[in-house]
Amino acid sequence: MKYWIRGLACLLCMVLLLTTWKPILILAEPTDEDTRQILEKSLSIIEIDHEIERIQKELNALKEQSSAIQTQLSAKKEQIEIKRKQAGQVLRAYYMGDRDSLLAAILSLDSLEKFFLVYDYYSIIMEQDHDILTTFASEYKEIEKLGLRYQEKQTELSEVLDNLTKQRTRVLALQNEVNDQLAHSTDSEQLKKLIDELTSFWQNIGMYEVRSYFKALSDAMQDLPSLIKNTEGSLVINGLNYTINLREEDLNQFLRNKNEMFKNFAFRFEKDQLVAYGERNAIKVEIKGHYTVESTPENCILFHVDHLLFNGLELPDTTRQALEKEFDLGFYPAKLVSFIQATSVKIEDGTLEVKLKMSL
Repeated sequence: MKYWIRGLACLLCMVLLLTTWKPILILAEPTDEDTRQILEKSLSIIEIDHEIERIQKELNALKEQSSAIQTQLSAKKEQIEIKRKQAGQVLRAYYMGDRDSLLAAILSLDSLEKFFLVYDYYSIIMEQDHDILTTFASEYKEIEKLGLRYQEKQTELSEVLDNLTKQRTRVLALQNEVNDQLAHSTDSEQLKKLIDELTSFWQNIGMYEVRSYFKALSDAMQDLPSLIKNTEGSLVINGLNYTINLREEDLNQFLRNKNEMFKNFAFRFEKDQLVAYGERNAIKVEIKGHYTVESTPENCILFHVDHLLFNGLELPDTTRQALEKEFDLGFYPAKLVSFIQATSVKIEDGTLEVKLKMSL
């Protein structure tokens, strides 16, 4: 119940913000280039700061994992040293002929009763020798695996730390640029006010609106097999080869029939790129990107976001990458026909073309 109440409270807050927000410049695309630049940089600072927080958490988690593996490695080294000495004693006994002497003694016994009694002892010794050597080999393989995992974690740590350093440098440079522009502005107080308004508006409303558009885009990609199956002429079969021809008007009509949100959201197929555009609640979102054919972990047509604009302001690459990671923007041909795979993808004005072949 408390989660329901909390959710309702958040919804009411967003409604109040939307209905009472002052009609300032950030609700429309800035017309002044200097203003647009400073707001865009301020938005990038906010988003890169979020990326820094995410990287820092990842770094802390990796450090904990690395430390845990190091502890396991140290304990395993102590265990393997004990097993190594035991294995050495066993091998020395065989090398020095101790086991041969024991076997010779068994064979020289003068009664079957003594023979079987001593042979039982001999079998137990042989079995223990085998267990010691097998355990040593197993422990040795385990320590090799742990060592490899530790090295992998160290490499990950190094890469993440390098990324963190780059992002911090990037934020500092952007902040210096913003400060410099404010210092040389004839109306720095108004600009500061706009930055504060933008920060609050983005964090309270804009971010959620952009995510809702990406959710819609992800859902649209999942619905593509259904659209293709139900659109006459969209799938052409020529022997072992298949071609998908999808027109933007068919895609938009299909999506509007499925979800009312697409009445304010449309896809355009332009030369070599897909453009998705939506506007509601005084917020404009524009997504531009391209497709590539990927083979791993499975064959798919994957959408890459090249540009992401919020009310005309370009969001940084960190935001695009985070949204790509959160929402599945891929089209999986196997969901259309299980035995086909994509070989190429091309976007022309008004049409998306995908070439496929039978996977044997």
